[in-house]
Amino acid sequence: MAGVNLGLRAMRPRDPDEPHRAASPLELFFDLVFVVAVSLSSAALHHSESGGHVGAGVGSYLLVFFGIWWAWMNFTWFASAFDVDDWLYRVTTLVQMAGALVLAAGTPAAMAGAGYGVLVAGYVVMRLAMVTQWLRAARSHPELRVTALRYAGGIVVVQLLWIAWVLVDPHPVGFVVLALAELAVPVVAERARATPWHPHHIAERYSLFTLILLGESVLASTTAVVDALSAAEHLGPLLLLSACGLVLAAGMWWVYFARDQHEHLRAMPRALVHGYGHYLVFAAAGAFSAGIEVAVDVDTTGTGLSAAAAGATLTLPVALFVLGVWALALRPTLTAGRSAAVVVLAVLLGLSAFAPFTPVVAAVVMVAVVVTVETAPARNTVAA
Repeated sequence: MAGVNLGLRAMRPRDPDEPHRAASPLELFFDLVFVVAVSLSSAALHHSESGGHVGAGVGSYLLVFFGIWWAWMNFTWFASAFDVDDWLYRVTTLVQMAGALVLAAGTPAAMAGAGYGVLVAGYVVMRLAMVTQWLRAARSHPELRVTALRYAGGIVVVQLLWIAWVLVDPHPVGFVVLALAELAVPVVAERARATPWHPHHIAERYSLFTLILLGESVLASTTAVVDALSAAEHLGPLLLLSACGLVLAAGMWWVYFARDQHEHLRAMPRALVHGYGHYLVFAAAGAFSAGIEVAVDVDTTGTGLSAAAAGATLTLPVALFVLGVWALALRPTLTAGRSAAVVVLAVLLGLSAFAPFTPVVAAVVMVAVVVTVETAPARNTVAA
């Protein structure tokens, strides 16, 4: 029926220089669903680490977190370019959110080694919903049709491979291969013609997700206080741990937001590096909350971990977070001396696991990182 559009809008690209572009209520709602998946993956990592299965726990966590991060990031970049906010766009986004909840439900089983079936099912639902969005974009905008169809076709092929992987042999090597295939889809698709994302909008979306992850850590520190109030025999150590956890979380927040990041998102090559590099930043932030919980276990019920191993579950994620932010955002704005200082301090953060009073030492080093960054001379040029 000609002229009938059922209240739908043409999915044309938004202006990448649109002023005052901010995250929409739908995007914020979308993020809230991912809080569940992040929380469950961090909780499962905590149980694995506290039970002495650090290697297996970290490996499973990195696999699960990839699915969370990649689905979130793909929606974020698509929404930056094509958010039309009509009823079909909203429904499709809600389907993706439903897939995220299924993925979250499958997280504990996947991290316990009981199978990836539910997790992959939720992931495939999210990704196929994304295909319908790309097909709408292909129909609405002829100039970006090839790009959109490459996205849609690439996503479908890789999802079929994920299904085969989980049915035939869910081996970690196969996971790595398919993860690389996922990462290759945007690289191939954007070669036809780049989608017009909004740098400020993308930077804000990354910032909001970072806040969600750091919020998990603040919650873990608060839990330490609650435990302290109900277990007087551990009151002093838990209060100290809570204070140090808050200092570390605040330091991570401070370092991340020390520099504007939208300039790193203007050109495609650097935008891909910046976007993909956030996997390390986000995964480290999520693992940090698990490290806080392990430290609580050390002070209360005890774990089978050595003191150094338990400390490393806390300090290594913080160190990797700092290094990731330095590489993606801070390095181009710092002198060589300041950059070297940040790297050295990040390494010391990781090594503080071997020091007595690990949380205290780590908190002191984090303060030194913040001071180093904040007192650095301003540089306006962003290196390529």
